[in-house]
Amino acid sequence: MSQIPVFLWLILLPLLASPVIYLLGRLFRKPGLARLPYLAAVLVLAISLVPFVLAARALGAGETLHYELGSISLHMDGLGLLLAAVALGLGGLVALYSGPYLSKEDGQEKFYAMLVLMVSMIVGLGCATDLFNLWIWFEAMAVTSYLLVAFYRTQAASLEAGFKYLVQSAAGSVLVVVGIAIIFGATGTLDLAGIRAAAPAPILIAAGALFVVGFGVKSALVPMHTWLPDAHSQAPSGISAMLSGVVIEAGLVALLRSLGALFAVSASWPALLIGFGALNMLLGNLMALQQKQVKRLLAFSSVAHMGYMLLGLGIAFYSGQIAGAQGSMFHLFNHGLMKGLAFLSAGTLLYTLYIARSHHGPLMIDDLAGAATRYPLAALTFSMAVLALGGLPPLAGFMSKWQIFVAGFQTHNIWLETMVIFGALNSVLSLVYYAPLVNAMYRLEPSARVREGGRAPWVMSIPLVILGLAIVVLGVWPSLMNWLTEPAARSLLAVLAGQ
Repeated sequence: MSQIPVFLWLILLPLLASPVIYLLGRLFRKPGLARLPYLAAVLVLAISLVPFVLAARALGAGETLHYELGSISLHMDGLGLLLAAVALGLGGLVALYSGPYLSKEDGQEKFYAMLVLMVSMIVGLGCATDLFNLWIWFEAMAVTSYLLVAFYRTQAASLEAGFKYLVQSAAGSVLVVVGIAIIFGATGTLDLAGIRAAAPAPILIAAGALFVVGFGVKSALVPMHTWLPDAHSQAPSGISAMLSGVVIEAGLVALLRSLGALFAVSASWPALLIGFGALNMLLGNLMALQQKQVKRLLAFSSVAHMGYMLLGLGIAFYSGQIAGAQGSMFHLFNHGLMKGLAFLSAGTLLYTLYIARSHHGPLMIDDLAGAATRYPLAALTFSMAVLALGGLPPLAGFMSKWQIFVAGFQTHNIWLETMVIFGALNSVLSLVYYAPLVNAMYRLEPSARVREGGRAPWVMSIPLVILGLAIVVLGVWPSLMNWLTEPAARSLLAVLAGQ
């Protein structure tokens, strides 16, 4: 066991705990023991922070974190560490939050088993060093997320959302497999470093295009995003937070790993990323403007925010400078915080207004009227989350967007500067649908739902306070995350340089 590197425990602990959590729920059904799966999931994800800290220290000291077992090769770099931070951090808070949220639901052991397994698969995805194993981790993450999206299996809308997600993701996976076959046929290897070292072949452009579409489904690139609003709105709020704050970012990391290996094949990748970024920002914002359901609005907001990440990455791919990549990685981290807080705050209101009264219905914008009078903490944290997503200072979303925009202007390229202005205008546009949410909650006259709502369990407030504080602290002190975002950006640039 001493030969197992510390970073591998980030994968093994939740992976090995998942079946144990399920068995705890199946074997111990007495009222006093029914919470064992919940407590075990929270404990496992909390303990997993120990190897994360040790791995981060090792990387900071310049150590190489690598492990091989047969044909499986895992390597933890800055990008993998960033993805692990988001998955473990948000996953642990979601597990804690979900205890009271799901207290009246059947099959909780399945929920917690799949949640910790999904975290394990996401960490593994971030450490993959060849295309085949990258695809395996990616598919394992997808399977767990399918089951969690359709957790409310007695509801037709939930099953429909899960099926739609499954079909579209499966179609994307087929395209990824075809792309992998093309690369293996052209280069004779699936190792990412080996592909970068191989002589560029025109056929590899086709493989790259297949990766963009295949991985683009999971990362919600327009027009491959259509599964996302249904999945977000029908899943439990904690899973909505994971889908938006971690899963689509994991899809982006898979796309970056695969395109990084093909970077030398074509000079058009930066323009492609920026083009998708612009499309995501515009369509995501325009679709969000039309929504009346809170969770669907937040889902389309995620589409738009993927656009900002793509813009920063496109700038970095074009210029080779670290600023754009670091801004994008900072926004990836911040988006996990902001969207996690938005969905968990909205979920708290959904719980008090609907679920606590044994009624599953969509949380409508009109339901929020006067929510601050009875639920001040949920209203405050939800307001902070959406205003941070809109880019208002001094919150975290402003700082990461600002880093991306500054990186674009530093290139002194008219086309990139135009795209930065386009991104800034889209950020202003987003306030058109974020501001009414805040305005509704602070009306003096509460809605009928608010007047009849129940009480929010105190445990659900803990993740809201933690995420809310993080958004404020990182907005005031953004350099606090340089230890995580800078190595992630350098890992990306090293790939582009063929290192």
